[in-house]
Amino acid sequence: MSQREMQPSTGIEGRFTEWFRNRPTSLEFWEVLIGEDRLACCFAGESFSSHLLRADMGESTRRALDDCSTIEAAVGLDERNFVVPLSSVTVLRLRKGTRTRRARLTLAWDDAEGETSWTLSNTNRGDEQADLVEILAERDALAEAEVEIESPRLAFL
Repeated sequence: MSQREMQPSTGIEGRFTEWFRNRPTSLEFWEVLIGEDRLACCFAGESFSSHLLRADMGESTRRALDDCSTIEAAVGLDERNFVVPLSSVTVLRLRKGTRTRRARLTLAWDDAEGETSWTLSNTNRGDEQADLVEILAERDALAEAEVEIESPRLAFL
């Protein structure tokens, strides 16, 4: 089954919000929605990497995602959105942030091309959402996955 194919309707049970992906010339803002048996990566906007031109362009999409009650509705908002079955997830790791370093969320999953891995960074306004990672660690669908919360060695920096 491809990532764009839909399964029966699934409600949204959790959400990683206020995360971005560093690209060579831009920052892509992403929201990760968790359903009963899958997660959805939803594109929220894009901004230039330059500090002079940087702006968080994801606010309107985040508000639209707030109104979505199912994974299908969220995925339908943008053609770049995709779904990953929780059983395909191999890594879900949160590295807590410090005063000088942003929190990082690493997701890896198996798909048709092999293993895909993404590292997302938390925005200034974002919450690390460690409590959501703790809840997900108890999920049967993620029993084979590496689900963990890392604390930096020098947490005072």
